[in-house]
Amino acid sequence: MSDPKKRKIYDQLGFYSDNVDPAAAEAYARQGGTPGGFPGGQPGGNATGSAGAGGVPFDFGGFDFSDLFEGGGRGKRASSSRGGFRDIFSSMFDRGGAAAAEGPEPGSDLEYQVNVPFWTAIRGGVMRLNITRRETCGSCHGSGFVEAPGVCPQCHGKGTIEQTGGRMKFNVQCPRCHGTGKNISTCPTCHGEGTIERTEPLEVRIKAGTRDGQRIRLAGKGNAGSHGGPPGDLYVIIKTGDHPVFHRDGDDIRLTVPVTATEAALGAKIEVPTIDGRTLLKIPPGTQSGQRLRLREKGVPSATKEGVRGDEIVEVKITVPMPRDEKTKELLRELARLNPEDPRAELWGKV
Repeated sequence: MSDPKKRKIYDQLGFYSDNVDPAAAEAYARQGGTPGGFPGGQPGGNATGSAGAGGVPFDFGGFDFSDLFEGGGRGKRASSSRGGFRDIFSSMFDRGGAAAAEGPEPGSDLEYQVNVPFWTAIRGGVMRLNITRRETCGSCHGSGFVEAPGVCPQCHGKGTIEQTGGRMKFNVQCPRCHGTGKNISTCPTCHGEGTIERTEPLEVRIKAGTRDGQRIRLAGKGNAGSHGGPPGDLYVIIKTGDHPVFHRDGDDIRLTVPVTATEAALGAKIEVPTIDGRTLLKIPPGTQSGQRLRLREKGVPSATKEGVRGDEIVEVKITVPMPRDEKTKELLRELARLNPEDPRAELWGKV
C-alpha cells in the first residue's frame, strides 16, 4: 500500500481494487461512509446519499453490505431483496463459476461384463467387443466451442464487460467468450459438451487362468474427458462359462468319476479326463463312494502367479452292478457271507 492513491481508497472503503473508481470512493467517504462500507461502522446498514460537498452523486442503496463481512465475528446478518456486493465481487475475484465449469474435467470410468467361454478362460485368448463410449469431439477438439473470424461481439475482443452497482463500475469476465476475446460459439456437433457418443470395436486379451468375476482394467479406454480433461478407464468384468464335466473352483478343477465296486474294493488304475487330456488315476483298495482323490498340478494355470497351477480333484462315485442272471446273484450272496459286517453298525452306535 505504498501507493498513496491506493492507500487513500483503502482508507475510505476498507478494501482496494483496481476496478474501484477513485471519485466514487471519495464521494462515499464525503457522505460519512466508514471503512468497510458500513454507515456508522455497523454491519448490515445501507449507505445512501445524494450530491455531496464535491457535487458528485453517489448511491450505495440496494446493496447488502453484510455479504462483504459475513463471518466477521459480529454474528449479525442483513438481507436485501435488491441484491448485494456478493454478486459483484464474486464476478471480480472468484475464479470458479462459469470458468471452472468450462475447465478440464476427467472422463468417467466404464464397466462392461463379458461372457467368456470355459476353454477361453482356461487357455487364454482374445475377445472382440463393441464398446459404446464418449470420445473427444472432432469438430471442436474437446473445447465445446468453435471459433469464427473476428472478435467477440459482446466484449469487442477485450475479454471483459463492464458492470455497474450504484456508482461503482466493475470489469468482469465476458460470459460469451469466457475471457478469450475471440468470436466463439457453442459447437453444433457436441452442443458444448466437448464429447460425442460413439461405438467402436475393441480387442480384450484374456490371460490363461482368468477367473469368474475378475476385472481387467484398460487404461484410457473409458469416456473421454471434457474440455481437455484425461479419459477414464474401461473395466471388463469376466463371466466365465460352464462345462458339462469340469467344474472350476478357483484354480482347481473338480469332477466326479464313476468306479465299479470291484475297482473300489480291490484297487485299480483308471483313466480320467483332465483339461490337458487323459491321465491315469490310482484307486486305492477299499475306496469309498464320495471319497476325493487329488491329481497334483492338473488344474488351471494361475493368471496371477507365473508357473503355478491348481489341482484336479476327483470324487469317486461307486456304481453297483445289476444282477442279470442266477450265477451273478449267487456270487453276490457268497460275497455277503464272506463279509458279514454291518455297514450301519457305526450309525446305530451314534444314535
